[in-house]
Amino acid sequence: MAKKLRVGILFGGRSGEHEVSLLSAASILQAIDREKFDVVPIGITKEGRWLAATDARDLLEGNTVAVVRELRAGDPEATPGAKLLHEGIPTLLAPEPAALGITKSGVSSSANPSANLDVVFPVLHGTFGEDGTIQGLFELAGIAYVGSGVLGSSAGMDKDVMKRLFAQAKLPIVKHVTLLRADWERSPRKAVAQVEAALKYPVFVKPANLGSSVGISKVHNRKELGPALTLAAKFDRKLVIEQGVGGKSSKARELEVAVLGNDNPEASVVGEIIPGKEFYDYEAKYLSEGSVPIIPAKLTRTETKQIREMAVAAFRACDLSGLARVDFLMEPNGRRRIFLNEVNTLPGFTRISMYPKLWEATGINYRSLITRLIELALERYQEKSRTTYSKD
Repeated sequence: MAKKLRVGILFGGRSGEHEVSLLSAASILQAIDREKFDVVPIGITKEGRWLAATDARDLLEGNTVAVVRELRAGDPEATPGAKLLHEGIPTLLAPEPAALGITKSGVSSSANPSANLDVVFPVLHGTFGEDGTIQGLFELAGIAYVGSGVLGSSAGMDKDVMKRLFAQAKLPIVKHVTLLRADWERSPRKAVAQVEAALKYPVFVKPANLGSSVGISKVHNRKELGPALTLAAKFDRKLVIEQGVGGKSSKARELEVAVLGNDNPEASVVGEIIPGKEFYDYEAKYLSEGSVPIIPAKLTRTETKQIREMAVAAFRACDLSGLARVDFLMEPNGRRRIFLNEVNTLPGFTRISMYPKLWEATGINYRSLITRLIELALERYQEKSRTTYSKD
């Protein structure tokens, strides 16, 4: 029988989407094919502490975590490099991910073979998990991991940079303005004038780097604009203000496509979300029960084809790999124009999340989808291993 791959499921994290991550990880741990994979849960607390397998399960189940077993990057007992520095030995060593149970596939200096991982499946939504930071750690450690690389993750997280890439690829996007938090705080009147000169109400105000619709407001007039900018500024130094699709009289249709693959990505069927609130914010996604998914969305064949092609084009424009959910806005009537909204490089991954549901409707069930993502991670790792980093 073939040797099982050891898969680390990494979850939690410091972002505002910590709880969503726990839900996604719990679903994956329950559904992953145990005949193919040995699974190692790895948790990160809201304070940034890394947890070993037993405590990681406690974090997942909401139990109290024993402080003595917590690992924090840079703690003297967490990594040999930090220990040398703590003892006053002049050296410059990077923390060794092996101390956290993360090692390069097939290579180990640990006496405990159970610490070795063949691939990591990060289920870290939002800041410090979906933005290229954790991906940088995996790259330095030289291990395979599910999802996009450093560049794709960073671009997919930053709504301002993302839109620049979409525009470069000639993909249709809504009109928008980007403001710096410092500019808003320094000169509020000038910032408001800049927004009103470029856009018409209603507008959506968003932190440039955050997921799950945290910190997003729909703004109907000037009175609401200031508080919305202040709210978004709590979460990021860049603020993105977008023209509302549909105008004052109607709401845009919110469409979503799941993309799967590396260099040859494929798109799922198109789904639609009917929000239970005025728009699909954090509460509508995770807390209220009024939002209704429609899979497949009621579209013409031409519209469906166009949206799926645009989803793959957006995936490639941001240099993504593994998985992404691509979101669209469609005018509700009249011209029915379609606008690319954003990509999500580590979307919600519970059984009832849109990404798995879209693939299930396309013909790939939840367990098979998890397996395919792990296979894609290994495929990408093998492709990167062909690259030479020195001339010797």
